[in-house]
Amino acid sequence: MIDTIIFDAEGVVIDTEPMWDKAQEEFLRRRGVAYDRDRLKHLFSGRSALESMEITKTECGISGDTRLLAEERMELVRRQLENHVGFVTGFMEFFQRVRPAYKTCIATAMAEELLRIVDRRLDLSELFGGKIFSLAAVGFRSKPNPDLFLHGASQLGSKPETCLVIEDAPHGVEAARRAGMRCIAITTTYDRRKLSGADRVVNSFAEIGAI
Repeated sequence: MIDTIIFDAEGVVIDTEPMWDKAQEEFLRRRGVAYDRDRLKHLFSGRSALESMEITKTECGISGDTRLLAEERMELVRRQLENHVGFVTGFMEFFQRVRPAYKTCIATAMAEELLRIVDRRLDLSELFGGKIFSLAAVGFRSKPNPDLFLHGASQLGSKPETCLVIEDAPHGVEAARRAGMRCIAITTTYDRRKLSGADRVVNSFAEIGAI
């Protein structure tokens, strides 16, 4: 019986994925490289900023200091977040429905400095009672490793088999599977084909219905 819902943040709770696409496109444009979203996007899912930049360097033939390059790209996202960030359509209605009956938390690979900006604008900490966990809590062992979801469950006093993960990315879906948790994937970022490992795939929160 499910008693806990673990939410990924980007593309599930907060609508930031288009911002990352814009940032990646601009970052690569500066280097004369076209952004092939279909080829690259899924490689970044669940990864830390440094990991995703290493992938970008390898896949796009870019050289340079990984940390400095990651900071350049992050600044492009940061500017967008400071101007506007909102919830994914339907999230708040779904959350208000399940909040009284389930333990909830966020488990995200989002960089902490960006997460702080979002928290300041949307009061995520208040919404989730401070239960927001990032990769720093698990030694930056990113998805598809199950560590982050298992940590979230442990902090809530929940067993993996009683947890439901809501994800939008292939690596997150795989991390939930490895953690022994059920998973609903939402097609805010990827199509159904890339999310086929989930127990259910939906197009929106409105489709989830009973858990």
